[in-house]
Amino acid sequence: RIRDNTWGTKNNIARTKILPYFGERKIAEIEPKDVIAWQNHLLAFKRANGKGYSASYLRKIHSQLSAIFNHAIRYYHLPSNPAQKAGSMGSEEHKEMLFWTKEEYLKFADVMMDKPISYYAFEMLYWTGIRCGELLALTPKDFNFERQELTINKSYQRLNGRDVITTPKTKKSNRTIKMPKFLCEEMQEYIGMLYEIGEDERLFQITKSYLHHEMDRGAKAAGVKRIRIHDLRHSAISLLIEMGFSALAIAERVGHESIDITYRYAHLFPSK
Repeated sequence: RIRDNTWGTKNNIARTKILPYFGERKIAEIEPKDVIAWQNHLLAFKRANGKGYSASYLRKIHSQLSAIFNHAIRYYHLPSNPAQKAGSMGSEEHKEMLFWTKEEYLKFADVMMDKPISYYAFEMLYWTGIRCGELLALTPKDFNFERQELTINKSYQRLNGRDVITTPKTKKSNRTIKMPKFLCEEMQEYIGMLYEIGEDERLFQITKSYLHHEMDRGAKAAGVKRIRIHDLRHSAISLLIEMGFSALAIAERVGHESIDITYRYAHLFPSK
C-alpha cells in the first residue's frame, strides 16, 4: 500500500542490512543484546574512502528493523520489541538548507538560456517551488493558461530502469498553483517548441541526473555557489517569505503536509 520507491528502499534495507545478520535466526529468539551487537556491527562499517554510514541512514535502518518487530507483535503474538529496548542508533539530521537569492537565481537562469529544456525546467522549479519528481511528471494538460494555474497531481520516478508515474509525495501535494504571467508565457513558448506533443505526454523527458549536471554547469558559468536541485525549492520558499506571504499560504503552495515543515524555515521569517 506504499509507493513503489518507498517499497524499494525498505526492501533494499531489509535485504542488505538486516537479513545478512539476522536471516538464520527465529524472530522470537532475538534479544536486545543481539540488536546492540548488530548496531555495533553497522557502526563499525567503513567504506573504501574510510567513511561509515551517515547518522540519518543508521537511524533509518534501525527504524526498519523496529518496524518488523512491531509487525510481529501486532499480528504474530511476539511479546515485545527488542529493537525498542535496545534503543535507536544514529540521529535524524536536517541537512543544511542552502538557497539562492533571487539575484543569484537570475544570474544562473541567464547562462542556462542556451539549452531551452534546462532553462524552462529550472524556471518552473524556482518560480513554483514544485518538487523535482512533480516537474518531471508535468504534461500540457496540467496547465490552464487562461487562469494562470498549474495542477500538481502526480510524480515521476525512474525505478529499475522503467518510468513510473505515482501519486505525489503526500495528500497535501495534490494542489493547484498560481503562476506568474511571464512564466505562463514561457511555458506556452516551450510547449510550442515540442513537436506535436500529446496532452498526456511528459514535457520534460529528462532525468534527475541530467538536471544535476546542468546545475553544475550553470552554477560554475554564473559564478554562484553550487546548491542541490532540492535547494531550489528552499530558494522558492525563501523568496515567498521575503515577499511577505504567511507560513500557511506557503505551506499550501508548496504542498507541505504539515505547517511544522514550513516552520523549519523560521529563521528566514522577519522578526514580526
